[in-house]
Amino acid sequence: MARLETQLCGLRLRNPVLAASGTFGYGLEFRDLLDLEALGGFVVKGISREPIAGNPPPRIVETASGMINSIGLQNVGVEAFVRDKLPELARLDTVVVVNVFGYAPEDYVAVLEALEDAEGPAAYEINVSCPNTKCGGMQFGSDPRLLGEVTALCRGAVRSERPLMIKLSPNVGDIALMARAAEESGADAISLVNTLQALAIDAKSRKPKIGAGMGGLSGPAIKPVALRMVYQAAQAVQIPVVGLGGIATGEDVAEFLIAGATAVEVGTASFWDPRRPLGLARELGRFLDAQGIATSAELTRTLEL
Repeated sequence: MARLETQLCGLRLRNPVLAASGTFGYGLEFRDLLDLEALGGFVVKGISREPIAGNPPPRIVETASGMINSIGLQNVGVEAFVRDKLPELARLDTVVVVNVFGYAPEDYVAVLEALEDAEGPAAYEINVSCPNTKCGGMQFGSDPRLLGEVTALCRGAVRSERPLMIKLSPNVGDIALMARAAEESGADAISLVNTLQALAIDAKSRKPKIGAGMGGLSGPAIKPVALRMVYQAAQAVQIPVVGLGGIATGEDVAEFLIAGATAVEVGTASFWDPRRPLGLARELGRFLDAQGIATSAELTRTLEL
C-alpha cells in the first residue's frame, strides 16, 4: 500500500515493518510461510567471521510478557553465508539487511569486506549490543569510545553505497550519548533496542533456566523501555532511527514512529506467528485509516512531550 511506503537511508521499503535479526533466520526458511517480497524488509541473523556453534541449551525460556534467549549468535560464518545463502537472497525483490557481529574490531571489518564483494545485501546492521556472548558485542556497545572506533572502522570497510546501521544496546546509562557516538563516527542510521540482560531461575533446582546462565529479555515487557530510548536517541541525532523492542500490534508500530523511528523491526512476535510482520503492516494501515492520516511517515517524530 502506497501510504505505508517508507524511505530509509535511500532504500525503498514497501512498509516500515522489517523482521528483526535473530528471529527470522536467514529469511529463506520463511519462504513457505509468507511472501518475503511483501515485507518492508528483513534482517538476517548475525553473521560472523567464522562459524559459531552458539550457546548450550536450553536457549529460550518464556517469561511474563516476553522471553529470554541466549542463542549465542549461532551462524554459518561469512564464507558459507556468501556462498550458500546470498545468491538466493539476491533474487528477492525486497530489502535484505545483513547483521554483522564480531569478537574484535577486525572481525567486523573482515565480514564487511567479504560482503562488499557479494551481491544481495541492501544494507548492514552492525551488532555491538548482543548480551549473549562472553566477549565482543555488548562491550563495544556500552562504551562510547569503543563504539565510535568500531563504527569508524566499519565505515571505512564499506566501499559501496550500502547504508551502515549501528544496533544499540539498552544496557547503558545514557542512550543519547551512544547514539551520538555512532552518528559522529559515520553511521547512516541506528537501530535500538537490542535485548535487556536478564536472568531466569528455577527455584527447585536453584539453577538458571538458560543453559548459558543469563540471556536477553525481549517481548512486550520491554516495550516501555524501548520507546523511551528510541525517543531519547531520536532527539540526539539527525540520522534515521529504527525502533524495536516488544512490538506486537499495529498500534505499537505507530507508537515507535511517533517516538522518532522511521521504521521498526519486529522480533519476538514472529515466534508466536511467523507472519506477524505482514500482519503488523496491515494493522498499521487500518490505524492510519481510523485516524485520518495519509501516510505512515506523517507519524515520525510527532511525540508531544
